[in-house]
Amino acid sequence: MNTTTGKAKDKVKLRQRKMPSGNISLYLDVIDKGVRTYEYLKLYLIDNPQTAAEKRKNKENMQLAQTVQAQRTVELRNNEFGFKNLLIEQTNFLSYFKKLTDDRFESLGNYGNWESTYRHLIKFCPLNTTFKDVDSDFLESFKKYLNKAKSGQSLLSQNTKHSYYAKVKACLKQAVKDRIISVNPAESVPNFKAGDPERNYLTIEEVKLLIKTECKMPMTKSAFLFSCMTGVRWSDILKMTWKMVQVHNGITRVNFQQEKTEGQEYLDINPQAVSLMGERGSSNDRVFPGLKYSAWQNMEIQRWVMAADINKDITFHCARHTFAVMMIELDTEIYTVSKLLGHRDLKTTQIYTKVLDKTKQKAINKIPDFSID
Repeated sequence: MNTTTGKAKDKVKLRQRKMPSGNISLYLDVIDKGVRTYEYLKLYLIDNPQTAAEKRKNKENMQLAQTVQAQRTVELRNNEFGFKNLLIEQTNFLSYFKKLTDDRFESLGNYGNWESTYRHLIKFCPLNTTFKDVDSDFLESFKKYLNKAKSGQSLLSQNTKHSYYAKVKACLKQAVKDRIISVNPAESVPNFKAGDPERNYLTIEEVKLLIKTECKMPMTKSAFLFSCMTGVRWSDILKMTWKMVQVHNGITRVNFQQEKTEGQEYLDINPQAVSLMGERGSSNDRVFPGLKYSAWQNMEIQRWVMAADINKDITFHCARHTFAVMMIELDTEIYTVSKLLGHRDLKTTQIYTKVLDKTKQKAINKIPDFSID
């Protein structure tokens, strides 16, 4: 598919391209001083939308794309590729950050981190802060603020500070792509050094306990256990439809594009995971209908864990950790585990080998019996 929005004489044309996933990518075809470039907007349309929500999302993304197209047209007419300084001064930093936060609403962990960062930014800077105010001094001051900020009665952990500042850096990086600013001030202000995070997970015996324990949210229980069996992220489970689930030679496979990495994945799943999906629905029906991000859901997961007499702080993402550690415990080769998790870098997967280091366990067991009473 390749259509054009706007008059032929326009130098900035909005085009569409059908992706292998079936979605439609929106991009700009720009001709400036005889040179053609393409700008992919990371905005997508659902081909043949069925539900009201899908149609609304398509309309919103098309409107956003048309807005960017209009902005680029103005830039070319002004013989510059980037907003005027006056427009930069008028662009509210907090409003822009909030929009990026809202765009991530369906991603459980990611949205929560962006929302928390936004709350701290509101405490840190005036509501009328514009991008002109966000320079290296602003960022250094925000880092000092995070060093003293608290979560409850405790200071923010090193990894939390790293995560919050990373969200601000991501916001500024996107602002450069959106032509709001020409230079990212965060490039000269490094992030906090990340610590080695604790990765909570469930043992095989604990997963068995959860299976036998009643949960007030049955669909959440099924989705959580499905993640334990497959390693699929919350954001990918949330958008999974039956057309992604295919059967080849008796093997069930899920074809999906990872929300986090945007990589195309082909994941074979075992019969136990298949049973958790329930009865097959129509192609565009969600496999796990009714799931949505909420603090209430997180609370119910923890209550379910406590009801199973498991004394651990467990979130939905811990199901993915559980799958990774379980695979390593079952002596699955690390490269295969990496592929199952959809990691691009083997180093990311090797973090789990530190959680379950069988070499260290064997070494400890070699200590002789000293007959200590």
